[in-house]
Amino acid sequence: MQKITGFFTELMRKYLPDPFVFAIGLTLLTMVLAVLVQGQGIVALTTSWGKGFWTLLAFTTQMAVILAMGYVLATAPLTERFLDRIVMRVHDPRTAIIVATLVGGIGSYLNWGFGLVIGGIVARKLALSVKGVHYPLIIASAYSGFTLYGLGLSASIPVLISTKGHPMEAQMGVIPLSETIFSPTMLITSLVVLITLPLLNAWLHPKPGQPVTEIDRTLEDDSRADKPALPADAADDRTLASRLNNSRVLSGLIGLIGVVYVVLYFHGGGSMDLNLINFIIVFLGIILLGTPIRYVEKLNEGIRTISGIILQYPFYAGIMSIMASSGLVKTFSEFFVRIATPHTLPFWGLISSFFINFFAPSGGGHWVIQGPFMIEAAKAIGASVGHTATAVMLGNAWNDLIQPFWILPALALSKLKLKDIMGYTVIMMFWIGIVYTVAILAWG
Repeated sequence: MQKITGFFTELMRKYLPDPFVFAIGLTLLTMVLAVLVQGQGIVALTTSWGKGFWTLLAFTTQMAVILAMGYVLATAPLTERFLDRIVMRVHDPRTAIIVATLVGGIGSYLNWGFGLVIGGIVARKLALSVKGVHYPLIIASAYSGFTLYGLGLSASIPVLISTKGHPMEAQMGVIPLSETIFSPTMLITSLVVLITLPLLNAWLHPKPGQPVTEIDRTLEDDSRADKPALPADAADDRTLASRLNNSRVLSGLIGLIGVVYVVLYFHGGGSMDLNLINFIIVFLGIILLGTPIRYVEKLNEGIRTISGIILQYPFYAGIMSIMASSGLVKTFSEFFVRIATPHTLPFWGLISSFFINFFAPSGGGHWVIQGPFMIEAAKAIGASVGHTATAVMLGNAWNDLIQPFWILPALALSKLKLKDIMGYTVIMMFWIGIVYTVAILAWG
């Protein structure tokens, strides 16, 4: 296993570019495929790319908010104390790998944005606390838990199609969560991943005598030096401005108003969506941080983790526009549909989703362009609509292990390069692929 891991690590070190370069390369590849496979003209191709570039601007903002506010939650004093209690009980490198995977996985199961951030934070804490931990591996391990979001409470496709009035309700109706992520098969799959993935990651750790790359503690010292000093008015708490900035009453009041709104929303029959999730995260963070100025300081730290998303998501929106307007997604999906049976269609949905996710790394956006064709195919050949939709979700979550876009927050927190950790996530991707494939085939 060490030879295999070393092979992929060296391969990524030599040939894997920065995530932004990867996004540019995918854009050019999609354009070439649209011309060669679909026969789309250059003018039409460029026009659809440009028109689509900003179509996901609102969604980009939602993603940025959920990650930045997730950072605030993950670094709130209450969360920090909880993580510190976990870290102080860990003394062995392999145990540290297991713990980082579990924290990232459970956090992602609850909410993918929260899991992405809290996994990276606990991995960094463990790397500083436990001597002999291979730093690139523990960061990769914490990130690998992100795949559980596809089975969890914020799995975008199952949550979307369980909501009345969703865009494809006329085609497929409303599919309850009991038929998707809360089905017995998917609950067992979640448990299998939660048990086996940490053990696999621990197995990948270099054995005694093999080279280990520990965290560079000078980087930690630099990060502390970069943190903003106390506000200028903190030294003089007699001024009105200082009292307002550090007022627990103000944070408590606005936090209470936010809680009341959420209660009224659900009481009025509202359903969970991304905007409400962000709303909850914002006001929960305000309550946990205690004062307005502390919240602003933590948010400023969190914003550093989202620069890559703000830069790259418009490029992926452009790619998705080309895929949809040229018919590439339809061609790609129909290829698998032609060889599918009612039992195997979800499997081919899983496989096709895995590859499409390179070009459309977003569960919601991914579903908009692939969902209609998969659902029509399911209805035409008598396959389960719920199983097929869940398979598309799992293909998305499976591919995310090697999709550079979602690794960006982990890289920002760890100060590592993509090539440092991708060799490990490739190995993890192979195992998760086996688990998800067996689950989908056994589900029928």
